[in-house]
Amino acid sequence: MAGHSGSRRVIYAALAGNLAIALTKFAAAAITGSSAMLSEGVHSLVDTGNGTLLLYGMHRAARPPDRTHPLGHGRELYFWSLIVALLVFALGAGASFYEGVIHIIAPEPVVNAKVNYTVLGLSFLFEGSSWLVALKEFRQQKGRQGWIQAVRRSKDPSVYTVLFEDSAALLGLTVAFAGILSAELLGIPELDGAGSIGIAIILGATAVFLARESKGLLLGEPASPEVQRQVLEIAQADPAVQRANGIVSVHIGPEEIVAGLSIEFEDHLTAPEIEACVERLETRLQQEMPQISRLFVKPQATGTWERRRKAMAEAADES
Repeated sequence: MAGHSGSRRVIYAALAGNLAIALTKFAAAAITGSSAMLSEGVHSLVDTGNGTLLLYGMHRAARPPDRTHPLGHGRELYFWSLIVALLVFALGAGASFYEGVIHIIAPEPVVNAKVNYTVLGLSFLFEGSSWLVALKEFRQQKGRQGWIQAVRRSKDPSVYTVLFEDSAALLGLTVAFAGILSAELLGIPELDGAGSIGIAIILGATAVFLARESKGLLLGEPASPEVQRQVLEIAQADPAVQRANGIVSVHIGPEEIVAGLSIEFEDHLTAPEIEACVERLETRLQQEMPQISRLFVKPQATGTWERRRKAMAEAADES
């Protein structure tokens, strides 16, 4: 629950500034006729909608299991994070690219450029504040992992999505400033449109990366090696277990893991004793690893497990 609290704090911080910034940018674009400023307004409006969608996804994902979704609704967050990536690409990058091309084909000189500079400066301040909140939360989550490794191993897309969106926003503001300033100083209004195309490229790259990560989560990613090792250690410690062969796991939410255990039980055990062992394992995992939301145990000889694992590995290599 603490992780969800941190994620919501990051999203609220982003929402707090994005809508006001978007409206201010649109007003500045209307006054000055700047293409880059209009693209920035679209960008901030898309970010506002994206934050709302992430909050909605977190709300939907928190629903308990029911008859039609016996494993819960955790993947709703992954679905909405994919929608966010698509919106960044289609609305953010698409609109910015279109606006840039139009202003290169039919350039219009920027008027009242000081209005743009003031708005860009304030936007950078507010976006930077939101970025720092997201950065702090993500650094706490990643621990000692590298940045890219932490994103790829993260099962909570809400924090790194906001972090990457804010990073793209800061880069976009820099490009917008460069485009407007160069267009004014050099007297080449096409450079303002080129700034919009630069913003589109930044947003497009961000969207592709976010979509790739969301796709992996939707398809199903396993629990971390540390979590898998801890589950196996708990199973192996039970006196009724001869050997905990291995585990198959999948995240259905940031803090929800479905795990299947292959266990070779002691030969002398009866069916009721095996059932009692499984109940002990479930109870201990609920106490020590509440993120294991569902546990399935398969009695299996070690040799059978090894053969099947080898066959899976060979199939993966061939693909």
